[in-house]
Amino acid sequence: MIDTVAFDADDTLWQNEKFFQITQQSFESLLKDHSNTDDLGARLLAAEKRNLEVYGFGIKGFVLSMIETAIEVTDETLPPATVRQILEIGREMMAHPIELLPGAGDAVEAVSSNYRTVLLTKGDLFDQERKIAQSGLAKLFDHIEIVPQKSMRTYEEVFGRLGSGASQGLMVGNSLRSDVNPMLEAGGWAIYVAHPLTWEVEHAEVPNSNERFRQAKELREVPDLIKSLTVEARKPAGA
Repeated sequence: MIDTVAFDADDTLWQNEKFFQITQQSFESLLKDHSNTDDLGARLLAAEKRNLEVYGFGIKGFVLSMIETAIEVTDETLPPATVRQILEIGREMMAHPIELLPGAGDAVEAVSSNYRTVLLTKGDLFDQERKIAQSGLAKLFDHIEIVPQKSMRTYEEVFGRLGSGASQGLMVGNSLRSDVNPMLEAGGWAIYVAHPLTWEVEHAEVPNSNERFRQAKELREVPDLIKSLTVEARKPAGA
């Protein structure tokens, strides 16, 4: 029986990657007069991947990775004024208003009327708290959990503490790598709601063969899909 449902936040309930891509375009424009490299995007992505273990996920780590990349591609000749401009576009990201995805509020509200409902997101604590407050969705959740990263152990611990264990929990998210696959590894259920701008680092193989995996085209489908899964979860083995 499914008793606890968790929603991811970034690019599941509201836009996130969109603003990273806009900022990356601004970053590339800033550097065009200081470097002739044609693989700036790949260099930045490599820096982000290197720095995840140090800075974690979020805007602050992204800004530091932009500065690091800029220093590298300009052979350490980057003008201080350009560093300041990179910091400024990072601040703009931190101040950008939240844009809820279609059906986000209705989906969470419908689920929360029947299940213990959790917001389970990863990233920088300060930035995630800001976005949650601005979203207006906080009141719909029984609990809000912000973690540095998501793994099988994360889901085992969170659903064990807040529900009846991962086997009776369900995760809704746009990331196969962070939201779906580790939840399935923990023995839980997962609904994948794809987002067209999901960050490359979050890509993974779609686990179509797992009987506890489902896909939804949009958030509006999620409440009814969870209801159908609850019925399925109650069936005796082999039924």
